[in-house]
Amino acid sequence: MHTQIKALYDNLTAHLLGAEDAACLLLTGLLAEGHVLIQGPPGVGKTSLAKILAGSIDCAFRRLQFTPDLLPADVLGYTVYDQSAASFVLHKGPVFSHIVLADEINRASPRVQSALLECMSERQVSIDGTTHALGRPFLVIATENNMGSAGTFPLPDSQLDRFMLSFEMPSPDASVRVRILRLHVREGHETNLAGLVSRDELLGMIAEARRLTVNENLMQYIGDICAALHAHPALIGGPSPRATIGLMHAARAYAYINGAPAVYPDHVKELVPYLLRHRLTLANRQDHTQGGLERVIREVLDQTLVPTKA
Repeated sequence: MHTQIKALYDNLTAHLLGAEDAACLLLTGLLAEGHVLIQGPPGVGKTSLAKILAGSIDCAFRRLQFTPDLLPADVLGYTVYDQSAASFVLHKGPVFSHIVLADEINRASPRVQSALLECMSERQVSIDGTTHALGRPFLVIATENNMGSAGTFPLPDSQLDRFMLSFEMPSPDASVRVRILRLHVREGHETNLAGLVSRDELLGMIAEARRLTVNENLMQYIGDICAALHAHPALIGGPSPRATIGLMHAARAYAYINGAPAVYPDHVKELVPYLLRHRLTLANRQDHTQGGLERVIREVLDQTLVPTKA
């Protein structure tokens, strides 16, 4: 594992016990420049995971608590007329940051959720007819309470497709809970939020990950997986071209994190559930409660020919 990536990973897992897989997936999204949706019940560390990552990187960070009374201007910003300057002045919203934590995103109305679509897809914001570019890196980390919780709105498909990765923070088991208590019983326990990686260093690692080799056979493998899901009779539709591209970039980042010299089929197979599950819809929606999507994904992965040379 790259030295600086290991420092970020160690900082995440040292202060959020039992979140090893979540930390690796969040770093994958960071290096692939793909937005991340973290799901799970309240109190399992979704917000803490995002805050620790943001504090470990020397970049601009803003947290926005999504509530039913939030307005699009609270997210994007707004312009006001300055009489002294005889011109309109832009007051930038939280999206004008490198890392944006959209906390409990599904508690906001669909109108506010839609305000994020342009910036997540095109890294730009349109306010009062003027387009403003956002800097790099630009990462939206959204947390989402389980559907069915009081006061939640479902995320539209168009927004779900803009999240490269989605994963669930599970409740820790008994042994992890005891370790958490030991960590927090110590007086003066604090999260290390000193910047471990600078913005330039992060951009350098993103560029290095993008240079990892993805040969023709592996691209065909990714295409075959997405096409098989699209044609599966148990699904309505399938992964979009954006999802297919995202799978390749995420596999590069994941390979880079694991110190591999190139992207291999195993990297793709590991990431498929986290890249595609939130983008898929079962024809029989009742199967969602029985792990239906997981079964379909496993079936497609088992039946798709793996390239022998990758």
